[in-house]
Amino acid sequence: MEKFNQEWHDFVSAIIPWMYDHGPRIIFILVGSVILYFLSKRFIVKVVRTAVIGQFHESADAEMRREDTLIKIFIWTTRLIIVGITIMLLLSEINIPIGPMLAGAGILGIALGFGGQYLIHDFITGFFIILENQYRIGDVVSLDQTTGKVEDISLRMTKLRDLDGVVHHIPHGEVKRVSNASKSFSRINLNIGIAYHADLEKVIQVLNRVGIELAEDPLWKDMITQAPQFLRVQDFADSSIVLKIVGETIPIKQWEVTGELRKRIKLAFDKEGIEIPFPQRVIHHYNVPVEENK
Repeated sequence: MEKFNQEWHDFVSAIIPWMYDHGPRIIFILVGSVILYFLSKRFIVKVVRTAVIGQFHESADAEMRREDTLIKIFIWTTRLIIVGITIMLLLSEINIPIGPMLAGAGILGIALGFGGQYLIHDFITGFFIILENQYRIGDVVSLDQTTGKVEDISLRMTKLRDLDGVVHHIPHGEVKRVSNASKSFSRINLNIGIAYHADLEKVIQVLNRVGIELAEDPLWKDMITQAPQFLRVQDFADSSIVLKIVGETIPIKQWEVTGELRKRIKLAFDKEGIEIPFPQRVIHHYNVPVEENK
């Protein structure tokens, strides 16, 4: 017990002068890092909001999503830099030499260079995705075979959530094709089949009227930038004439508006007596005489 008390006394006698000497600097480093991080966040937000100029065809919401994406990337990068510098300063303050550690990290980096080439590829591809404004947080995109809403973007990967609620984490280096369904505007693209005996001109008038009424509805007009209208006869199918209807909406609202348009077309067709046919099959039965057995 006496030996333990002596060791404890020696430890306290050694640590107190060290704390008086290094403690204030450690606290200063930690507090300074936190303050620097929050000041950097405010600076990044202000600079991005001021510097990013929206394209002439972009809506205010699209421009805001682009700015939010850039802000997130810059803040994430700044946080990594500040944390790295803070750790090196703290190690130096507690008399752990950082020179050999940096040299060892360099050697380790060379050793892992070949294995990390895919990671580097992810970062480079992610940088150009963000630089070229291919998509932003909140956009609905298809990355190769995966479609969903962009919930998060980093330099290394994109996080998508599909319609079933499944979250997909996609490294940028694996992306070969990007299809953005919500950039600048979205399009209504609807095919409707009518019976061959229907009055085509009457059907076209009904479709155009329904599209205009939908575009003028107070609940829907803010989503629609071009009223859905008849475009052309798309096809002569087996049991119907297929008509194409197109229109334009603000980004991401095309599916919602198209669903409402389908409902209104069905109600209008029922009221006007216009038939939406279903596939039919005609079977011809032939009576083949059977020879009597001789």
